[in-house]
Amino acid sequence: MSEITAKRAAVKQAAHALFLVFRVGSERYALQAIEVAQVLPCHALKPIPGTPEWVAGVFACRGVVVPVIDLCALAFGSPAQARTSTRLVLVNYRRDESAETKLLGLILEQATDTLRCDPADFQPYGLDNRQAPYLGPVRKDEQGLLQWVRVRDLLNDEVRALLFPSPPLDLASLEAHS
Repeated sequence: MSEITAKRAAVKQAAHALFLVFRVGSERYALQAIEVAQVLPCHALKPIPGTPEWVAGVFACRGVVVPVIDLCALAFGSPAQARTSTRLVLVNYRRDESAETKLLGLILEQATDTLRCDPADFQPYGLDNRQAPYLGPVRKDEQGLLQWVRVRDLLNDEVRALLFPSPPLDLASLEAHS
């Protein structure tokens, strides 16, 4: 292989990104893998009274209390099915580029596949869905449409303040109130 061909192949590969593919019901969605901190089996969660139904609860991870949302319940109003392929996916959540990164847990069904593709393959789907701003563009492939879920747009200001209060919760205060 010539040096020019090798450079072109490296540039083409660099344009591709890795995505974690999952399902909500029968529909396929994807998270950009760079936003994923860890994929875990589902854990027992401590429920948080007074939160929206799609806030599944919290759990302790590395000494930090991590809030968890159920993406199935958020999107369609019914909780994720308990399957062996249902995962607790920890993502790096930031409301914008200047904000501090926080761990946020997502309960995702069938979160077992990955896809490497060019992010430019995802195209706008023509709707202004203000009720679900986290739903990004779509990509068509042999299995149908795959929709990109944008982590930074998952939480509105009210829920963000509820899940990530200032000062942040610590394990000692959570256990003291249990």
